[in-house]
Amino acid sequence: MGKHKTPEINSGSMADIAFLLLIFFLVTTTMDTDTGIARQLPPIAENNKVKTEVEIKERNLLPIKVNQYDKLLVGGKPTLVNNLKEKAKEFIKSNPTKNELPEMEEKSIKGINSPVLVSKGIISLQNDRGTTYSRYIEIQDILVSAYNELRNEAALQYFGKTTFDELSEVQQDAIKEIYPQRISEAEPKNIGGK
Repeated sequence: MGKHKTPEINSGSMADIAFLLLIFFLVTTTMDTDTGIARQLPPIAENNKVKTEVEIKERNLLPIKVNQYDKLLVGGKPTLVNNLKEKAKEFIKSNPTKNELPEMEEKSIKGINSPVLVSKGIISLQNDRGTTYSRYIEIQDILVSAYNELRNEAALQYFGKTTFDELSEVQQDAIKEIYPQRISEAEPKNIGGK
């Protein structure tokens, strides 16, 4: 009786197959891309430039503060997150007959035949160092959504289109002049409060 040998598997081409599989998965896999919040940071101050403070009238500023418990103060008053969008829209849109809302100036805007009243309002957002990231992003989304809704309304009013995205580039620029996205972010502090 002879010993029966098991035949060996030829592993010479295994490295080639593994390499081809690796290439295949690298080429066919899609990577998630990180998206950020569209904000323009102020330029770095040069040593020889004089630091100037811009004075903003109190009525032209809507301070929004988020404390460490994720609670909101809008204009110094406790506010529910559900009410933030409407408060922001009212502030951004403004009304020349209401003294508590931002001042308005008349502007001639390219693409729109008659002068338009534009608000001088700025939203100032400040969060506590203890604010959760999810609350911070939620507040950002609400504020951007308020601007988007007003821009859609203006697209319908001035150009007869239901959304801002349907407008031409020139028309979009005109709407951005009517509702410029003015959100100022202050450095996080320990706001505290309950």
